[in-house]
Amino acid sequence: MTDSTADIDGIDLAAADAAAKKHAHEMNKLSKRLHRQVGQAIADFNMIEDGDKIMVCVSGGKDSYSLLDILINLRDRAPIKFDIVAVNLDQKQPGFPEDVLPAYLKSRGVDFHIEEQDTYSIVKRLVPEGKTTCSLCSRLRRGILYRVAGELGATKIALGHHRDDIVTTLMLNMFFGSRMKGMPPKLVSDDGRNVVIRPLAYVKESDLERWAEHRAFPIIPCNLCGSQPNLQRATVKAMLQDWDRRFPGRVDNMFTAMGNIVTSHMMDRNLFPFETIQATGAPVADGDIAFDEDEQCGTPAPATGVVNFVRPGQVPAPVDDAGEAYSASED
Repeated sequence: MTDSTADIDGIDLAAADAAAKKHAHEMNKLSKRLHRQVGQAIADFNMIEDGDKIMVCVSGGKDSYSLLDILINLRDRAPIKFDIVAVNLDQKQPGFPEDVLPAYLKSRGVDFHIEEQDTYSIVKRLVPEGKTTCSLCSRLRRGILYRVAGELGATKIALGHHRDDIVTTLMLNMFFGSRMKGMPPKLVSDDGRNVVIRPLAYVKESDLERWAEHRAFPIIPCNLCGSQPNLQRATVKAMLQDWDRRFPGRVDNMFTAMGNIVTSHMMDRNLFPFETIQATGAPVADGDIAFDEDEQCGTPAPATGVVNFVRPGQVPAPVDDAGEAYSASED
């Protein structure tokens, strides 16, 4: 028997070695993509600046774990200095494993704060059985996290919402709120005292799932809202996932469209002066082709560069609720 066909206890060693090398290669590519996309989002929206103290909200789900993991890595090699403090809101859900997050955060050597507030009992007392708890729960969490950010001296609050959350929020607002409103990568909180950022804005949820499995994060399931049946967010999310399977690139196009808004071709009179436009006789670059039913639509080219942390005014060098804090399920 040759080395290439060695078999020990029924295990093909050559095949196992090849599979391990393939997995390592795929995870290396995934790591580069995640760090590139987060770095790009941070630069595009000037999310993190020199001297910032970033309060990373860690729920115990895959998204917030991934966010913290990537920000720690970027902090260690960024050309600017910023601090990280991980914050978890222990809502006193029955069976919540209180030791998991502190143990993990200590192992990463990151500063952290566990805020204990029994919002679980408040939500259960005030929301009738069978009704969704999201609205009240998010308002309670939001107020607590704003307060904690002030007490810790945080300059930014980082949440783990990703690309799919952003597109889902757009659909929810269209379907149920009659608004073209999404979940912005950066905003000022409703108390006017905090800047909220979403560094995972360019990241697909499927990539975060793979990263969480690879990094073996100690996932803590949410038993308060994540298990509620018939949530509209879950329904819309399932619809988008089905579209993505049947029509690859459709969700990517929807996400890209949120950053390519042509106000003259929408209907918001507050954003475009429809009542005053006049024909000028001169060509208009973004004008309408009046009688065409369908325009040719293509798939936008993906971003090719990574942008490291840059200061406003610098040119980055390329390298090879609905909008409110905790207004949606984070994981």
